[in-house]
Amino acid sequence: MINRELITQFYNDLDSRSKETLDKSIEQVVKAKKSGKKVAVVTGSGPNLHEGVTTLIAELMKHDVIDAVTTSSAVINHEMGGVLDRVKMCPADQFGLDKNVMPRGNVFEFTDMTDEELDELEKEIILDRPFLEKRKTCNGHFVLKAAANMAYPMGYRTERLAEEILSLCRQARLPFERVAGWGADPRTMLGQGALKNKPVLVTIPQMVGGGHVGLCVGDSIPIASRSRAIANALASCDVIIESAVALTQEIHDGPFETYTGHGIWSYWHGEPTYSLEGKSLIRFDLDEHLRTCQDLQKNSAMIQEAIAKGLPKTKISKIPFRMEMSAFARHEGSLPVIGDIGMIWPVFALRIADELGIKLDFMSYKQETQDGKDMREWIVKNIKPLNKTLMLEKFAEYMRTH
Repeated sequence: MINRELITQFYNDLDSRSKETLDKSIEQVVKAKKSGKKVAVVTGSGPNLHEGVTTLIAELMKHDVIDAVTTSSAVINHEMGGVLDRVKMCPADQFGLDKNVMPRGNVFEFTDMTDEELDELEKEIILDRPFLEKRKTCNGHFVLKAAANMAYPMGYRTERLAEEILSLCRQARLPFERVAGWGADPRTMLGQGALKNKPVLVTIPQMVGGGHVGLCVGDSIPIASRSRAIANALASCDVIIESAVALTQEIHDGPFETYTGHGIWSYWHGEPTYSLEGKSLIRFDLDEHLRTCQDLQKNSAMIQEAIAKGLPKTKISKIPFRMEMSAFARHEGSLPVIGDIGMIWPVFALRIADELGIKLDFMSYKQETQDGKDMREWIVKNIKPLNKTLMLEKFAEYMRTH
């Protein structure tokens, strides 16, 4: 059951300007989908995972509301592990581990797994069973956190699996995200993208952060091929939604985009380009400076004038200036929705689903609410780590037919 009352409260808790821009954002997505156009989401990691947003995006991909996704290597890492895990965090000194190589706080983590689950995992990798036995009696406490990260053995498994996936990518000449998606849970963006042949791609600035996963993503296809694939995905969409993400140069400053980016030289060389002109650019973000920057541009054209005069935008605007703010503020179709994405996304998704006559099987909620806590527990219990056997079957099928 979707808690409509809580979602209405989320909307009411937004400030008046965010309500206005959120309403416009919903209208634009509904209009685009009813006219057969496409919608892309540009997502960061961190809160998008913890608030259930990546899982909600996968749900919207399933219903063809969202047609393309860019994200970070960290999200790929966590979706390979099942999005969220329960881990036992323990003082590392009780295991005799070298504190110089332990994370800050001298903490070691164990993935909360049954012996039966470990038996299944041992078919893939060699496990240190005596060490794993210590998880049952050692001092520590349990927390929910992004999956397949620092905990043993699932973090280790994902790192090693990434190297195997890279080998498959080189044989098939496919991006890491597509091959990994073949075995990913369909309730992840990775899995849904592979299932419905929709692009899910890591952006170049977001490649760092997923450990060996990030390295393998980067090595799977050339940077130029990745830039071109991202450009093609964004060019095909009329609405682009940014969700709690920094470093979005592929959108605002990319090598093939001509309106706000550096695409003029690709055009000059006769290469295909695309333009953000006429597209709707929506951003869900907590950073109030984003809206301030847009106000400065709309009220005084200050940002464009600074660019025209070759002046530093940070000094003339008197606010901290992220690189992507410049193009966003100057874009006529930009809509900043300032607020907690854990509140914005449920309102956004539910109202679009209602307008399009779609019944959603999953809904995200702000994680501090009881519904949010229940949602996170549901993700831990139901969204499974990447199925290597299924991935290899899909790989073999692909190689037979290509």
